[in-house]
Amino acid sequence: MANKINPVLLCGGAGTRLWPLSRKSYPKQFVKLIGEESLFQASARRLTGTDFTAPSVVTAADFRFVVLEQLAAAEIAPADILIEPAAKNTAAAICAAALALEARTPGALMLIAPSDHVIPDADRFRATVAAAVPAALDGQLVTFGIRPDRPETGYGWLALSSVPTAEFAPTPQPLKGFVEKPDLATAEALLAGGMHLWNAGIFLFSTTTILAAFAAHAPEVLAATRAAFEAAEADLSFTRLAPDAWADCPEISIDYAVMEQANNLTVVPYGGAWSDLGDWQAVWRDGKADAQGVVKSGPATSIDCKDTLLQATSGAQQLVGIGLEGLVAIAMPDAVLVAHKDRTQDVKEAVIKLKAAAVPQAETLPRDYRPWGWYESLVVGTRFQVKRIVVHPGAALSLQSHHHRAEHWIVVEGTAKVTIDETVQLLSENQSVYIPLGAVHRMENPGKLPLTLIEVQTGGYLGEDDIIRYDDVYARGQGAKG
Repeated sequence: MANKINPVLLCGGAGTRLWPLSRKSYPKQFVKLIGEESLFQASARRLTGTDFTAPSVVTAADFRFVVLEQLAAAEIAPADILIEPAAKNTAAAICAAALALEARTPGALMLIAPSDHVIPDADRFRATVAAAVPAALDGQLVTFGIRPDRPETGYGWLALSSVPTAEFAPTPQPLKGFVEKPDLATAEALLAGGMHLWNAGIFLFSTTTILAAFAAHAPEVLAATRAAFEAAEADLSFTRLAPDAWADCPEISIDYAVMEQANNLTVVPYGGAWSDLGDWQAVWRDGKADAQGVVKSGPATSIDCKDTLLQATSGAQQLVGIGLEGLVAIAMPDAVLVAHKDRTQDVKEAVIKLKAAAVPQAETLPRDYRPWGWYESLVVGTRFQVKRIVVHPGAALSLQSHHHRAEHWIVVEGTAKVTIDETVQLLSENQSVYIPLGAVHRMENPGKLPLTLIEVQTGGYLGEDDIIRYDDVYARGQGAKG
């Protein structure tokens, strides 16, 4: 293909309808929900090949190292990673990506793709994208519509101007209009009429076309995003958009800001399998069910259940369902969800209620991911906390100190290089070290295998914000995560 397509992966969403597995601290796009890769990794891999350049990613600061780590595991090098100072919906994210690509390759084609969709037939999807290229080169804003197979009320719909082929061939046609998420009766009518597709939120256009559309229909978005991009700062391999200018950007979707206002819209049908895994019913629907319609994941046992999803996430737990029908049961070490499949769209409301009550499980997982690895709290008391910490090979925590706590480190797997003030030592399995309150210290993994240790903290305050960083290879600055 003469005109390479530049993929842009959007991965700033929280995926709250898949709580408790997906949370603000580690949302669904980074989780292995289907298969051996995360949804983000599968999305990036789907948009590789001779027709595509290296992907660009737009994400939040807390996920920047997760993005790098997961792309590296998939052996995909990104073109750039743009850091949003705050979530502003899809219009600002797409505008920022367009400005960055326009600066590198003026007039280039860009494919906007959410990073949490499941599209099993990657070849068919790539062929559908290729069929849309001529329209995009001709100045059209191209959107991709999914062949509907049920009266779905959780998606917006796209109105066609002509009847699609029986095979839903990827033939571009003018888009007649948008339909907001319908009620059930309207969705049934849309499905029966055969003139509507699901709105997947996937787009193809040139930077020239989309920036002109922003200028015409959402100039306030373009102005604020341009100011944020022009004042952006390099941070290692990331580009941090300027927070002050970004704060002025309206929080609005690309559909409302541009697409529903434009008159140069083309839709291309996609007839293959697709899911946004937007709720637990979708996970059940796309899972491998037994003869009774039961989908199981992890250490789960079903007895006389029907049309049910049982998902357990910890080997230390056993989830057992007896006589269940039409339910989802999701068990995690710190939270359990039980709901009827028809009510899984309401899980978001539960998260809002938990957040209002200041329940930590509303947004944070027991396992906290960092650029050097991860940790999880095993026991928390009034003046002590016990953690398991895993450090990747070659990784290092920041050089730091604490005002309110002392720490004991016990190595249980691997080798640790430990710095305490002026002393540097190597610890192997079954060895330990004490870090007094106020001591400047660092832990590194000099080996080729993961380092696992148990940390025992003691003190009057054990919050993650009790940290002063003096040096950090990840340039995180101060604060709990930096």
